Amino acid sequence: MAIFKSENGRLIMTDNNEKVWIEAWGKDALRVRAARQAKMPEEVWALEEPVSETAQVTVGEQEATVTNGKITAKINKIGKIAFYNQNGKLLLEEFVRNRRDIRSPKCSALDVDAREMKPILGGDYSVTLRFESDPTEKLFGMGQYQQPLINLKGCELELAHRNSQASVPFVLSSLGYGFLWNNPAIGSVTFGTNITSWKSVSTKVIDYWITAGDTPAEIEEHYAAVTGTAPMMPDWAMGFWQCKLRYRTQEELLEVAREYKRRGVPLSVIVVDFFHWPLEGEWRFDPQYWPDPDGMIRELKEMGVELMVSVWPTVDHKSKNYREMRERGLLINVERGYPVGLHCIDDTLHFDATNPEARDFVWSEIKKNYYDKGIQVFWLDEAEPEYSFYDFDNYRYHLGPNVQIGNVYPKCYARTFFDGMTAEGQKNVLNLLRCAWAGSQKYGALVWSGDIHSSFESMRNQFAAGLHMGIAGIPWWTTDIGGFHGGDPRDESFREVFARWFQYGTFCPVMRLHGDREPHTPPMSTVGGGRMPSGGPNEIWSYGETVYEMCRKYIFLREKLKPYITEVMRNAHEKGSPVIRPMFYDFPGDSKTWEPMEQYMFGEKLLVAPVMEAGARKKAVYLPDGTWYNVWTGEKLEGGRTVEADAPLTVIPVFTNDPEMLAFFRE
Repeated sequence: MAIFKSENGRLIMTDNNEKVWIEAWGKDALRVRAARQAKMPEEVWALEEPVSETAQVTVGEQEATVTNGKITAKINKIGKIAFYNQNGKLLLEEFVRNRRDIRSPKCSALDVDAREMKPILGGDYSVTLRFESDPTEKLFGMGQYQQPLINLKGCELELAHRNSQASVPFVLSSLGYGFLWNNPAIGSVTFGTNITSWKSVSTKVIDYWITAGDTPAEIEEHYAAVTGTAPMMPDWAMGFWQCKLRYRTQEELLEVAREYKRRGVPLSVIVVDFFHWPLEGEWRFDPQYWPDPDGMIRELKEMGVELMVSVWPTVDHKSKNYREMRERGLLINVERGYPVGLHCIDDTLHFDATNPEARDFVWSEIKKNYYDKGIQVFWLDEAEPEYSFYDFDNYRYHLGPNVQIGNVYPKCYARTFFDGMTAEGQKNVLNLLRCAWAGSQKYGALVWSGDIHSSFESMRNQFAAGLHMGIAGIPWWTTDIGGFHGGDPRDESFREVFARWFQYGTFCPVMRLHGDREPHTPPMSTVGGGRMPSGGPNEIWSYGETVYEMCRKYIFLREKLKPYITEVMRNAHEKGSPVIRPMFYDFPGDSKTWEPMEQYMFGEKLLVAPVMEAGARKKAVYLPDGTWYNVWTGEKLEGGRTVEADAPLTVIPVFTNDPEMLAFFRE
């Protein structure tokens, strides 16, 4: 049976060779750790913010309790933990089936432990943590997965990063709690109707954080307080971003920016995409195709356009930096076989972003070749990192084997640039990444949803992904408008997909056009960046006159909305509020808002219902209680009901609960 003791506001339980620590960690929150080591591991992982609260610990004969504000943990003599809110309502309890638990109606000869630690040769563990499951519970968050489900109950999710998949293991429950799996190991979670199971394939500790709150917003703000909030988004980032695969030369890119200027269409950012460098890992412009980057940057700034440059973490074996970085241990190590992480054109290894020395080395190259020229926003691609083969057990980082700590890589990648840019005095750092882990937001990570397909089906997946990422604590999120793979601007069916996606993108945290369009163009040469082909045209005038006029309308609308977007971004910065969020976030007392629906709130004043079906020209929209206005017509509507909104090809249904917002939508 377990032995309890209280030590400096922390409850410590020992039972045989297991130690469990339960302590306050932020407002109305507890951190729980369990290990079978001589010393409890000290890493804080996602929980990097300072902790000021001290829990009230009570040790009794049969049970110990830990209370911090609105949450209480109770642990009994067999080591089972249950969590309650301030009203005594059970929020979550461990799944135990043990014959020793004679006081519980769940006493059983099955002998299943909640905290299972299976030893791995060498001393670490494969772990499983089990909780009882309420079949009526609804779950949201967990990051970005390519599936359309809004309620994650019943899902099994891989706790690992891949291209277009970002594991951010924070989940918000309709029962009134938020739960963070504070472990960057490769693993999985199953939100079954009978049991919830969290698994790590290799780790030293079970580590999680749980908070209670009366509303989803309160829970989200508790989580943001301990993992960090995004910086304040800079004003220039709130406009329209132009990108394609890929502008191959300096003159090609400049001519696109000039054309936006000639047409009088506002442009905030234009992008130099991948393989503008001679070789991966040289992090500089290829002078054959980009002969005067200083002049290019100067001309763009005169037009009021920021230049974003793509950076990959990969280092070509033939690059000038490879040998030095390999000798100094600044690259990821391959456990077996030839040292290749990703083969795109040539053999490469990724720099080890978990190594502070490697971060410093890469930033010094970035500063010299880009930042000192005036480039202050970067596209940090391949951020998972992407491997040619996702054999997670074949890679080892400075902080440990990939299977134990690999999910922290994108956070460290973002930190490489955040630390360098803030050291130069830059405020409100923002960089685009293809992946994130819990806490990435504090390093200015704007996450996009990866190399996705160009279709309505894919658009529905991104719709779900964006809402889950916001709940998972990543408020800056975007997607390739129109999708990435495929799509021909001359095809009328794709033009419909593009038009609907462009409308949706207007009401995302960042409005960014990108894509690998058909038909492709061949490589320009056999050397340097010229070896890489490019996609077809992807500017707003590439899609025909009707779509072009629609794009102009929404770009100008985005500009007009900047005062409102600034207010929304300030809430994300100060409180961790998602920029886009499910309806229940703002209307938690309305049970219908907890049901899956193809609509969301963009801030607290705009209800957006994107059309994601070919041929659809109307959309059913649920309006919660209160007074609402159709922003396009000004029609006043009473809520608490579903209405049918008109949705011709160039119109996305949008409603507001604030009549003053109507002014933004007037021509």
